[in-house]
Amino acid sequence: MMDLGVLIIRMVIGILFIGHGAQKLFGWFGGYGLKGTGGWFESMGMKPGVTMALLAGLAELSGGILFALGLLTPLAGIVIAGVMIMAIVKVHAPNGLWATSNGYEFNLTLIAVAIGIALIGPGKYSIDAFLF
Repeated sequence: MMDLGVLIIRMVIGILFIGHGAQKLFGWFGGYGLKGTGGWFESMGMKPGVTMALLAGLAELSGGILFALGLLTPLAGIVIAGVMIMAIVKVHAPNGLWATSNGYEFNLTLIAVAIGIALIGPGKYSIDAFLF
């Protein structure tokens, strides 16, 4: 049952990160695409904004794909955690912990999940288990 539980966690988190990456890169799912996200990044001092949006979008998309598939899972966990650390530092930290104040509570939860799965492994229903 543990392997099934880990699969469910990996799939949900991975697919959500794929969606966030697609929002930044392509403007899908209500996102603003590279230009819109880049403008927002510039407003926060992350320059050049479009380049930073591209990097963030690629990290979310690729990290999400790898995490969902259970492929190179430790790397995927690190990529996801890295994106969330940047979100905390650049957006949420000044607002405190709680999500009700746009704080970093949810980002911290995602970091814990990503690093936790990276440490315990992706389970037997993963490409890593098949390859290694």
